[in-house]
Amino acid sequence: MFTTRPTLQGTFGMVSSTHWLASQSAMAVLERGGNAYDAAVAAGFVLHVVEPHLNGPAGEVPIILAPAGGRVQVLCGQGPAPAGATIEHYTSLGLDLVPGTGPLAAAVPGAFDAWMLLLRDHGTLPLADVLGYAIGYAEHGHPPVERIGSTVEAVRELFETEWTSSAELYLPGGMPPAEGALMTNPALAATWRRLISEAEAAGGDREKQIEAARRVWREGFIAEALAVAAARPAMDTSGERHSGTLTGDDLAAFSATYEEPVRHAWGGWTICKAAGWSQGPALLQQLALLPDDPAELPYGTAEYVHRLIEGCKLAMADREAWYGDARGPGTVPVEDLLSRAYSLARRALIGPDASYELRPGSPGGRTPVLSEHVRRLAAGEAGALAQAGGPGALGAGEPTVGAPGPTVGAGGPTVDAGEPRVGGNGATAGDTCHLDIVDRWGNMVAATPSGGWLQSNPVIPSLGFPLGTRLQMAWLDPGLPNSLTPGRRPRTTLTPSLALRGGVPVMAFGTPGGDQQDQWQLHFFLSVALRPAVRGGLDLQGAIDAPNWHNDSFPGSFHPRGMRPGGVTVESRTGAEVIEGLRRRGHDVTVGEPWSEGRLCAVARDPGTGVLSAAANPRGMQGYAVGR
Repeated sequence: MFTTRPTLQGTFGMVSSTHWLASQSAMAVLERGGNAYDAAVAAGFVLHVVEPHLNGPAGEVPIILAPAGGRVQVLCGQGPAPAGATIEHYTSLGLDLVPGTGPLAAAVPGAFDAWMLLLRDHGTLPLADVLGYAIGYAEHGHPPVERIGSTVEAVRELFETEWTSSAELYLPGGMPPAEGALMTNPALAATWRRLISEAEAAGGDREKQIEAARRVWREGFIAEALAVAAARPAMDTSGERHSGTLTGDDLAAFSATYEEPVRHAWGGWTICKAAGWSQGPALLQQLALLPDDPAELPYGTAEYVHRLIEGCKLAMADREAWYGDARGPGTVPVEDLLSRAYSLARRALIGPDASYELRPGSPGGRTPVLSEHVRRLAAGEAGALAQAGGPGALGAGEPTVGAPGPTVGAGGPTVDAGEPRVGGNGATAGDTCHLDIVDRWGNMVAATPSGGWLQSNPVIPSLGFPLGTRLQMAWLDPGLPNSLTPGRRPRTTLTPSLALRGGVPVMAFGTPGGDQQDQWQLHFFLSVALRPAVRGGLDLQGAIDAPNWHNDSFPGSFHPRGMRPGGVTVESRTGAEVIEGLRRRGHDVTVGEPWSEGRLCAVARDPGTGVLSAAANPRGMQGYAVGR
């Protein structure tokens, strides 16, 4: 098939990311002798600089890594709710949802510590070497992509009237960042230079200096500035000024953690994902809902797309009822959700017509419970949700909630998914980056950094970046798997993937896109698994370029957390026959731009030959793969 670019192949190293400067910086690290993990950290910090509308240092990152000859692990860089982030505190302020912006939405930042652990435990280069690329772009400038300027323009009034420190950085002279000009962030460069200086002054070897950098973040000048910023009231999506709950004690207590991945086998592949504090198991549930025999999937037809959409609805309904931080009371029943018996029962719910209902299941006989907000959305209530009470229990068996209805609480269909949809008050969804790397030794990594973007909170002048807003994904109803709870991680949409064959890691992949991530990744994976190879290897670029889609038939994770029952958005390249076939089946189809769905990245390694591959998304004109 026609592809926008070739699938790259080589034997030295391969990188794919959502920005060419991050990809090339990672490749430069490989060229100087660093491994995939050194390169990933360098790229991650460059993404903070060149995609500030999509991620920042005070955001979060889940990482899946497969060291050569070692076991696959998940490195969790998702911080928990602060000690003061209780439901009672938020509801006492008159809130029924966590705001989508501002200090109240800030979880404990997790990305920095995760990157440091990855570098300490699996990298080889000194901290100064890997941070040098980000410092260079922040200090000397980089040509900004168009989306930075349009994002800043969308929040101009907020910046100029309320978040004036953000205006100073992103609206110098009243003008947003312009294509072709150089955009700098001197405060961020100075932050990293001071961090390195204090870490090196602590003495010791590479590992001890990285540990010193972690302390600076958690207890030193960075922690002090973060805590001060959280305590300062700022305008948020509620229309009021609130201070946050994050304190120095919260920062000092946090450490990123290693965890075992959740796995599911299908069609000779095994896919590894993060656990139920992410939406990762939703991809595995979608695979479990597919026919056992891959030959039964009529790839690219209306029937194929219909099956994937309907399976996604069921998986995402389960996400809403069952996913959360298993470290709190109870656990996420992942084993039951992926069990053969449960999957067959759920598979039988996929009929010939589109479902307009939210149908969480009952794994292991448990009764699903949803927030009142979700129950009202699913019932088609577009009215005020401020009167929402406690959670409502659904009946046992296979409960049904809701009926056909219009878009509720979300403002209509989205045809530009995977890029920021920003309101004037900073409310945004789908803001994320991604990177995948494999090196000549066979080390492999996939990471999805996000949060702490420029429109999330006011820029902290002394640091050059804002706090994040991940708490907006937690509910203010008690007793739910994803209820706001001090010390528990809010359920996140971030969900990198790693695939094995015969127990050996062969492919790392992922995408930005909020709630759409595991929809786009499923189709990408199936495009790789079901279509012919190219040049003896996986057709990564063809799978990325294939027409994609997403549905909105479940509650969104971002404020204002709406849904569009029956709504499906497809790229116009999907083809008239498929589009008409979906409409005949009852889907409410919106035809989007031809290149608007997905921002996938992927790398692969053939364990038999050692040949490495990479590809990147052409949508948005900024993702690139490099390698040799």
